[in-house]
Amino acid sequence: MSTLRVGLRCDAGPRRGVGHLVRCLALAEEFLARGADVTVFGTVERLDWATAELAARGIPLLPGPESAADLVEAARRHHLDVLVLDSYELDPAGAGAVRAAGVHTLAIIDGDSRGQVADLYLDQNFGAELPSLSSGADLPELGSAAALPGRLLAGSGYALLRDTVISARPPVAPPARAVSRPRVLAFFGGTDAVGAAPVLTRVLAATGHPMDLTVIVGRPEIEAEVDDVAPGRGQTIRAVPPTTSLPALITESDLVVSAAGTSTWELCCLGAPSALVCVVDNQRESYTRVVRHGLAAGLGELPELTASGVAGRAARATAARTLHGLLSSPQRRATLAARAWSTVDGQGRARVVDAVFDAVRVDARRY
Repeated sequence: MSTLRVGLRCDAGPRRGVGHLVRCLALAEEFLARGADVTVFGTVERLDWATAELAARGIPLLPGPESAADLVEAARRHHLDVLVLDSYELDPAGAGAVRAAGVHTLAIIDGDSRGQVADLYLDQNFGAELPSLSSGADLPELGSAAALPGRLLAGSGYALLRDTVISARPPVAPPARAVSRPRVLAFFGGTDAVGAAPVLTRVLAATGHPMDLTVIVGRPEIEAEVDDVAPGRGQTIRAVPPTTSLPALITESDLVVSAAGTSTWELCCLGAPSALVCVVDNQRESYTRVVRHGLAAGLGELPELTASGVAGRAARATAARTLHGLLSSPQRRATLAARAWSTVDGQGRARVVDAVFDAVRVDARRY
């Protein structure tokens, strides 16, 4: 087989966050390791560290086509064999148009295919492989036997993780570690688009438990709010900008507080004892499953934690009690870490790329 030419279409920025780009970057690393030629198409706004990550791997970043016709034109102009689509905003017709033009398509979805017609669908969320999802009910109805829905790669066994995460994975689940001042890490995506960091910093301080808290802040206004939070007795609060050393910070922490997005799978792979917040609607189903199966503790939904009046105070108090229980119990933290570590093995992206190469080989044999 000649060199495979792969395009990945995604966007990142203060409003969109960086989850789509991060998981596409993980796929790009695997394709590059297999000798493929990789290009990212999209917009990366006000995220110098993200563009630096692409540049360090020699991955070109080109403007992202929006319409179905422009996607087809870009695929043809760059002689793509495969196009990966990871977006909630693009015209769903784009995947089918590119596929009809003879380019293999992989649509990364989170429970909802949005009517896209692709050769492969990837839903890396925990529990997505359950019968209710894997039956194909969530895939598009094509209305033609000549073009059937593609194969669904479902569940956390397909979680897309970057080299830095995979290389930091411990050989066994981290054991219980008793400490008087737990090291706590809080982060909510590359940009914290919804402003969760100040809210959870205040909830952590309200536990009254001693801790050394590091908060990753994606924007200056978020940093200013975090700096305004007064630590309690025995507590320190340190705000730091996004860093490429995040996996090391995670493995060095006794507890991680994060949003229930794509970083959930990084936390699981690293065996991090975690408490998650559902910050946007499309995280709700995955958040519920992860908490129900004991892979992480649940702190509720961000709108509940930011609500005014009695309801908001009650939600924040409940979250603070959950956090206090974790901070004061090494065994509880170790139990979460063990379940998480055993769920995500770091080989998901290899399985996805295997499926892509298999699809390309099958198609090549037909002709």
